[in-house]
Amino acid sequence: MPALNPSALRAFAHRRMALSALRANSSLATRLKRYSHHMTIARSLESVGGTQ
Repeated sequence: MPALNPSALRAFAHRRMALSALRANSSLATRLKRYSHHMTIARSLESVGGTQ
C-alpha cells in the first residue's frame, strides 16, 4: 500500500471540513462560503501535490 503524502492528507481533511460545513447549523450563505473555501484549498493541494 503506497504511503499518502502530506498534501494528500491535507486535501482529504479539507474535503471533510467542506462536507461538515454543509451540515452545520448556520445560514445557507455561511455554509456555502465555508464549503467553497475548503474545496478551493483541497483542489489547490491536489493540483500541487499531484494526488488523484
